[in-house]
Amino acid sequence: MPVIRRLPETLINRIAAGEVVERPASALKELVENAIDAGATRIAVSLVDGGLGRIEVVDDGCGMLPDEMALALERHATSKLPETLLGADGALEQVATLGFRGEALPSIASVARLVLESRPHGAPQGWRRVTDHGIVAEEGPCAIPPGTKVRVEQLFGQVPARRKFLRSARSEYAACLDVVRRLAMARPDIAFTLHHGERRILQLQGGEGHAARIAQVIDRDLADNGVTVDWLRETEQGPMRLTGLAGLPTFNRGVADHQYLFVNGRPVKDRLLTGAVRGAYAEMLARDRHAVLALFIHLPPAELDVNVHPAKTEVRFRDAPGVRGFIVSGLRQSLATGGRRSAQAADAAAMARWQTPPSAPIAAQTSAAAWSPQPAGAETLREQVAAWQGFEGLATAAPQGRAEVSANEPAPAAQHPLGVARGQVAQTYIVAEAEDGLVLVDQHAAHERLVLERLRAGGTAAKVAASQALLMPEVVDLDEPACDLLEDASADMARFGLLYERFGPGALLVRAMPGVLAKADPPSLLRDLADDLRQNGMALLLEERIEHVLATMACHGSVRAGRVLSINEMNALLREMEVTPRSGQCNHGRPTWVKLSAAEVAKLFGRH
Repeated sequence: MPVIRRLPETLINRIAAGEVVERPASALKELVENAIDAGATRIAVSLVDGGLGRIEVVDDGCGMLPDEMALALERHATSKLPETLLGADGALEQVATLGFRGEALPSIASVARLVLESRPHGAPQGWRRVTDHGIVAEEGPCAIPPGTKVRVEQLFGQVPARRKFLRSARSEYAACLDVVRRLAMARPDIAFTLHHGERRILQLQGGEGHAARIAQVIDRDLADNGVTVDWLRETEQGPMRLTGLAGLPTFNRGVADHQYLFVNGRPVKDRLLTGAVRGAYAEMLARDRHAVLALFIHLPPAELDVNVHPAKTEVRFRDAPGVRGFIVSGLRQSLATGGRRSAQAADAAAMARWQTPPSAPIAAQTSAAAWSPQPAGAETLREQVAAWQGFEGLATAAPQGRAEVSANEPAPAAQHPLGVARGQVAQTYIVAEAEDGLVLVDQHAAHERLVLERLRAGGTAAKVAASQALLMPEVVDLDEPACDLLEDASADMARFGLLYERFGPGALLVRAMPGVLAKADPPSLLRDLADDLRQNGMALLLEERIEHVLATMACHGSVRAGRVLSINEMNALLREMEVTPRSGQCNHGRPTWVKLSAAEVAKLFGRH
């Protein structure tokens, strides 16, 4: 039979390192977190070959004495648990630091050459300790300013099985850059610099506000195209706060890599939090677009477990439904404060086409076919003439809206942010004159948003909550755990008009459906709700479905493209947009209006 034996100490250390040090970015994260926990005000990071060649982190924190350095390189030694908590129940829940120095350093030192230099403030000199893949190679005094310097070289140099699975230097550098960005956003009071080889990648000054640091790290345009988030909720366990900067729905990206989430100052990647963000932006973003934001959630330490993952990139909440609901409601209310704002800078390519001058002067007698733009594929003269005739017909078409100022519309453009309507183009776009430029409005997209907000705020909530009784109650068969979850949530479901009761161990009896979901399929609805409850612990899915129904109603009830509007109708639409939340984007995240400033218009005609 197999013999049970103890593993060698070096192998134990390498196995432990595998839990913490997966790649250069993992080691860098631990080192920067140690610097933050040491009270540093300046942290300098230097990388060679994306961290594959060398990682160096220098801080001006509290530093360590020689004996403390030796202890820090031993397993299960830490400075981050107060002595009063050692051995106490719930000690790990009270840890407010980012990690355990005594776990990260020995793990890194067991799979790399680690040079540790440190000097406490007030000490006459520093101390240097070199550990080469778990073996102390040298130690002694050194010259170093107060603080700590850690250099990691030859990562996985003696573990070829791990080394060969690392990615390219470019990929590893991208992961390291992401780590520094996240930690820099979490601590705007600390100055960060990052060098990759000879290039300086980041230089962030300390003492910045959260919003300024977030915009500087993610995208400078986010400051002008985002809303500040700051919400506080008192609970029995203590205050819960949500802060940060959230981009407008029209300021979006094709991937979710620009969403940064923090819990008690710790960068995390958590499915519950990303699901909450997705729910908050529901009916404001297209399915293939993602919000740009950085959110910071602060709650009592006892309300979450940060030790569910070796690298502490995931957390577990004691009240997951409450946290998710708080994020969704806080984000939605913050986005509502954005009012009619829209990330709607003029398209550069379109402006360039406007500004392209003709290659030669156009004589008055030149035929249209001789100088008209040639459509793609129009190679013959007949095709060119046909294309021009179509264009000419459009150019000379009768105006679709006339801009006579009636007695009902005497106000000048200066009194209205979106200006005064002057006409309609292609039976789709309203042209308005504002004090500072020219405004173009997509009438269908704008009215769709207005109708949705009216449905939400104008008493429609009561209609949504109203129930539509089924002519014959329907029995829905589910597994017993799903029935248990739905039975516990029946009171919450009743608020939305969904009425059901337990009908045996594995079935529910549905008596009424929400008014706006009267034609929905009860079995499918309850199965989806049970899945949502099982995954998230709360039934936001029904509310989000109702939001989707409202958005569909708004789309069918709004002004369609192709409808001719009178000037009074256009102005009424503009005035309502000016006072309606989120009117800067339609229900799918696209802008409802764009503006060309007076300077941009003048530039088109060469006046600047």
